[in-house]
Amino acid sequence: MSVTETEVRTCDLLIAGEHVAAKDGRYFETTEALTGEPIARVAAASVDDVNLAVDAAAAALAQWSSLPPAARRSVLERAAVLLGERTGEIVATMSREMGATLPWCGFNVHVAKGMLVEAAAQAYAAVGEVIPSDVPGLTALGVRQPVGVVVGIAPWNAPLILGVRAVVWPLVWGNTVVLKSSEQTPLTQAAIVQVLHDAGVPAGAVNLISNAPEDGPSVVEALIAHPAVTRVNFTGSSRVGRIVGELGGRYLTRVVLELGGKAPLLVLPDADLEEAAAAASFGAFMNQGEICMSTERVIVDSAVADDLSSRLAERAAKLVVGPRAIPPLRSVRWSTPAPATT
Repeated sequence: MSVTETEVRTCDLLIAGEHVAAKDGRYFETTEALTGEPIARVAAASVDDVNLAVDAAAAALAQWSSLPPAARRSVLERAAVLLGERTGEIVATMSREMGATLPWCGFNVHVAKGMLVEAAAQAYAAVGEVIPSDVPGLTALGVRQPVGVVVGIAPWNAPLILGVRAVVWPLVWGNTVVLKSSEQTPLTQAAIVQVLHDAGVPAGAVNLISNAPEDGPSVVEALIAHPAVTRVNFTGSSRVGRIVGELGGRYLTRVVLELGGKAPLLVLPDADLEEAAAAASFGAFMNQGEICMSTERVIVDSAVADDLSSRLAERAAKLVVGPRAIPPLRSVRWSTPAPATT
């Protein structure tokens, strides 16, 4: 697939190893923010679809968790190979969906592939421990076991890295997974689940749910509320993270939250200002600033503030903003229409 391709693709759910439409047949459309060109017709899951996906994951738990560590390791190693083989297609898809530069998309594939390799190497890491026993002649053992169904909710700004991270670590230790893709990068995150499926993960051990933006609250609550779900891994905004945390408390489901930040850069009066300007520019504008640890604030000594500001302005003026194919591909468009038009 080339980055100029205009094909509108269909992205269905993947439940119990099968590509299926949403039960009510609904789809939503994803588009490019600057051009408005349609990208995909994406299945709009409802609560019924969520329940089917979680039920499929629960049903697959016994088979997947009973595999020896070597077998799970082999599957993830194969997934890493397949991901590498599909780099070109995934890079093109990701660039089109989120408007990112090709180097950023390639970096996502590189890191995600490394995560699969590293996770595979951890297949034997879930070790137990010997516990002192009060009963003479007996030894007590602490054994780690899979917790069950894990939900991964991944964002759009690094969709491959964060999508892989949300599913691969639960999988390697014998859990089953439901991945809820971002409404903005469903094709990219569908590629993750497809790679794992093609690598040999049993049907139902990894499932894909996508939803229309307006259905996000009901879909997320249904995922957290399902009694078979034992863990939720969420990466996203602080605002939504609070909601996910509250739902976890309501339904007694443990959650892991990685949320946004306000990372500062401190510039002292004896700093190399050219290096400081380069660091601030890179930190603020890398991936259009759409990174949780991007530079949000520059705190600078007043003695060098004007000098640093002029150096930063000079660098910012050289950035190119536009469709992803415009060279030199230093900055492209934002992933949502609102900031793209300001």
